[in-house]
Amino acid sequence: MDPSRTRDAVAGPGPRLHGDGVELSVVIPAYNELENLEPLLAELRRALAATGRPHEIILVDDGSTDGSADLIAREARRDPAVRAVLLAERRGQSAALAAGLARARGDIIVTLDADLQNDPADLPRVLGALERADVVSGIRLGRHDSWLKRASSRIANAARRAVIGDSITDIGCSFKAYRRESLAGLPMFVGAHRFLPALCAFRGARLVEVPLSHRPRFHGQSKYGIGDRLWRGIYDLFGVRWLKARLIRYEIREVDP
Repeated sequence: MDPSRTRDAVAGPGPRLHGDGVELSVVIPAYNELENLEPLLAELRRALAATGRPHEIILVDDGSTDGSADLIAREARRDPAVRAVLLAERRGQSAALAAGLARARGDIIVTLDADLQNDPADLPRVLGALERADVVSGIRLGRHDSWLKRASSRIANAARRAVIGDSITDIGCSFKAYRRESLAGLPMFVGAHRFLPALCAFRGARLVEVPLSHRPRFHGQSKYGIGDRLWRGIYDLFGVRWLKARLIRYEIREVDP
């Protein structure tokens, strides 16, 4: 049995495969997003075609029960640019993201949500910002979320900055981009999806933020309530603070041949 099929945690993206020709990987975790996946793919394909870069779209199904996995598998069979990663059972957003990152082959890795609230048309802006950075983190403008979700995000962001000392404005925005090397070797754990840009920055990655569009959710329901976005996130902060204090940092002055 392939051990990668049962792995619960993955340290950063998988190895770069020589000659695979992929420059840009887009990783999208999805759970019960059947009505959103086809329009998302249509918009994303247009945005990716405009970049002119060889690319892949990695759709990770997190144990959906609405037929999302079947649609993802069909898209992967008909479109070589789409890769399906189907988890055997629901393991959560961090596990789904880790599974996608482990299989990404591009030198640039972009993440976004499957609910269509992120606008794929913002991709050129994100990639443009990456030209002067190692990590790009989006800031959602004019958020189309409930007051409870916005309030919990503000509290969680403030608590995160106070406890671990990062400067990221909107860690809950899933539209992000990374140079491959900035993610290499990062540990993945439950809740890691909230902290990846901060962990990259703690290791010296150049991080910039860009304002991005935010759209209402027209289909399906949000999968993450106040317990996920606020209390669990605050609980995770103390583990991240411990990890930050123990990150290994060094510079090589010379290597003996």
